[in-house]
Amino acid sequence: MAAASPVHAHSAERGLVLLLPTELYVIGGAASVLASFLLLAVVSAERFRRVADWRIRLFACRPLRGTISSLVSFAALCVLLYWGFAGSRDPLANPLPLFVWTGWWVMFSLVQCVLGDLWRLFNPWQGPVRVLRALLRLPESFARLPDRVGYLPAIVLFVMFAWFELIYIAPEDPARLGYFVSAFWLINFLAALVFGERDWFERGEPFSIFFRLIGSLSPFTRGRSSGDAGAIHLSVPGRTLSILPPLPLSGVVFVLTTLGTVSYDGLSRTFFWLQRIGVNPLEFPGRSAVWVQNTLGMTLALGCLILLFGACVHLGCRLAGTGSSRQAAGRLVYSIIPISLVFHFAHYLTQILVNGQYLLLALDDPMASGRSLLGLGHFHVTTSFLNHIEPVAVIWGFQTAVIVAGHAVGIAIAHSIALDQCRSLRQATRSQLYLAGLMVAYTVFGLWLLSTAAIG
Repeated sequence: MAAASPVHAHSAERGLVLLLPTELYVIGGAASVLASFLLLAVVSAERFRRVADWRIRLFACRPLRGTISSLVSFAALCVLLYWGFAGSRDPLANPLPLFVWTGWWVMFSLVQCVLGDLWRLFNPWQGPVRVLRALLRLPESFARLPDRVGYLPAIVLFVMFAWFELIYIAPEDPARLGYFVSAFWLINFLAALVFGERDWFERGEPFSIFFRLIGSLSPFTRGRSSGDAGAIHLSVPGRTLSILPPLPLSGVVFVLTTLGTVSYDGLSRTFFWLQRIGVNPLEFPGRSAVWVQNTLGMTLALGCLILLFGACVHLGCRLAGTGSSRQAAGRLVYSIIPISLVFHFAHYLTQILVNGQYLLLALDDPMASGRSLLGLGHFHVTTSFLNHIEPVAVIWGFQTAVIVAGHAVGIAIAHSIALDQCRSLRQATRSQLYLAGLMVAYTVFGLWLLSTAAIG
């Protein structure tokens, strides 16, 4: 049981996808993304900016500090860790792995995209750090996080998290996950004490950065002027990303890492990849037999994506005759955020549909004692909707639409940034040619991942 794997997808669902005319979806998806680029290339810069700047003031509210909500989040984490260590060893009956991998990592990411950066209020470090500082009268920080390290701590911590989730032999084992989560919390708690909340959550804690960036996709934004700072506006999704300051090179690498890891997770399950590393996909030996190959594979995937993005931005800048490609990369990388999010969503959609049900049952009886805290005693998990081609076709069609929409939003964000950096629409369009080509290719890659033969 310690090496059990989560129900990421039902085998019949992938089998039925193979019966669909997926090549038509792939061609149509790629053509739609290309069409969005061509459409923006003929829309005047003034009209585009007028649409992009559209916003409606909804209401006013005071900014929240988040100390109480963070303490509540920390208390909930402690309860989950207790259930993880003392509860059932079955990862589909224990709330800890179900909440971490489905409730938080997948579902909460989607909530962030809709409602904005809630993680800054609910992260489990902010409240405990502030309480300890107040009780012991500690300074705001003991040292400054050096500027030269950039986002390197966040990259290291995120890669550690991704390696544990995607490659470690038993990431769903409640006890092992409990130790990992406890260590991860302690590292970031001590770092926030030493370097201060502002610096560490800005450049060190990976999920504060990741959730802040995907939260910038939200249509709900705060006022930009000092006199309107408390107002909430309804605006064009992703507009906030297009006006953010450029990231340093390490920040660019961090953003690309968030996309590269989830992309590799999908690739590592395909028959294509398993055959490349000498594994019979019909007799998969388990993670322990391929962890070295998968570690090297993930490293190679991240390196290839970083090189491809850097090359596309550099070649685009040379073609358009614009300024520094490093400066351009620091802003254009924001166009990768919606792509990272939709890959995340499409990749884990069946996990939401299946493991979301298991999560409800686990919260109903967290200690597997026979109690029904939520009154769900007669509720049963069903996967029957993955055994029929009609609902599977709907699911796959929705995944396709989400991936295409995410790439189209990415192209729009890149276009907005290019217009700010270039003197004319023609120059802005030329600067994006290679990056748009990469996005079209990544659309094809993403849809292929969803449709090719793969293990569950």
